[in-house]
Amino acid sequence: MLENQILDIQTVTAKMKADSYKMAALSIETRNSILKNVKEALVNNKEEIFRANQMDLVAAEENGITAAVKKRLKFDESKLKDVTQGIEELIKLEDPIGKTQFKRQLDEGLILHRVSCPIGVIGIIFEARPDALVQISSLCIKSGNCAVLKGGKETTHTNSVLFEIIYQTAVKWGAPEACMFQAKLHSEIDELLACHKSVDLLIPRGSNQFVQYIMNHTKIPVMGHADGICHTYLDRDADFTKAVSIIVDAKTQYTAACNSTETLLVDRAIEKETLKMIAKKLQEKNVVLHGTDEVSKVIACEIMEEEDFNREYLDLEISIKYVDGVSEAIEHINRFGSHHTDCIITENRDTAETFMQYVDSAGTYLNCSTRFADGFRYGFGAEVGISTSKIHARGPVGLEGLTTYKYKLYGDGHIVDDYAKGNRKFSFKEL
Repeated sequence: MLENQILDIQTVTAKMKADSYKMAALSIETRNSILKNVKEALVNNKEEIFRANQMDLVAAEENGITAAVKKRLKFDESKLKDVTQGIEELIKLEDPIGKTQFKRQLDEGLILHRVSCPIGVIGIIFEARPDALVQISSLCIKSGNCAVLKGGKETTHTNSVLFEIIYQTAVKWGAPEACMFQAKLHSEIDELLACHKSVDLLIPRGSNQFVQYIMNHTKIPVMGHADGICHTYLDRDADFTKAVSIIVDAKTQYTAACNSTETLLVDRAIEKETLKMIAKKLQEKNVVLHGTDEVSKVIACEIMEEEDFNREYLDLEISIKYVDGVSEAIEHINRFGSHHTDCIITENRDTAETFMQYVDSAGTYLNCSTRFADGFRYGFGAEVGISTSKIHARGPVGLEGLTTYKYKLYGDGHIVDDYAKGNRKFSFKEL
């Protein structure tokens, strides 16, 4: 195996760089065949995966890991079903590689193509979610990329088993030997950050402090997001029956996810009884309420200060604030939000469009839960993460976000000097 043959990350990624061209050249039939066999291998080896995951869960309990993290690291029949269904959907998607994005005639016999291609070698550092390893690996296989994977220490046993199954299956069914590598040591992160000659992109998934550390200590381009401080704004023209179910889902459906709502903004024009009803529904789901002094005069809650709106709970807790209409809601979100996903609940289409235009986030939603911000739910098959940057990829990063493009120019003896001297002229024409 690759990791038994070579010792340091620099050597590993150099080998991966060389094999990335082979990975990019695999046919779509080969890549889909690998994914089909990976899915079958995961199902056939599920008992081994579950045993490894139980070891991680026991260790988490002994080490006092928070409930939110323990929820993420659990890998059971339900998670297996989700990841295998994700692989099935991924197989159905069209090939993201080799797509002609445009074709232009520059002159007679001089034709320019722009064609999609894999990024190459991608390093993904992700949190304590073993299902993320499956999703990331599958997306990289489908998109023809080589992947360096570094999961959280809390899922050491589960990730090792999952990686071994996926890696061995990929190589058996046609992937080059250096298609994937699992970094297991924390020290290897800093080694990876120094591999700017062989790693094309880094995707970190973790705390804001961690992501900032990655960005500040590498020359490799970084794509990703840090905090998931998502908002739901309840407008004066909302359908309040609809609003209750949206807010409860956005907060409680899966609190450990970065797309769960952390802050509820409420238009001051709304009746106080409405906020009381929403608070009651949230408390029935065991949600701890935090609110401004103004909010505390309407509902029982823990009083919070303005700077506390920077907090990401990832738990059954929510911040609540009154605002003077959509303009103040937008101002608050753009100031305190993490540019992830934010929602407005309203029946006023003009107000909705104002919100969706001016909120500077990767996802702006109308009348639906922020929990929809997910690659699988967008039909991407899966995602390697959510990007809040504005360059290359934004929002859930699926296959398209793992590709770039190259220009292919087909000529017939053409030279620039002829055009510089005026002997020939460009005749641009879209084909």
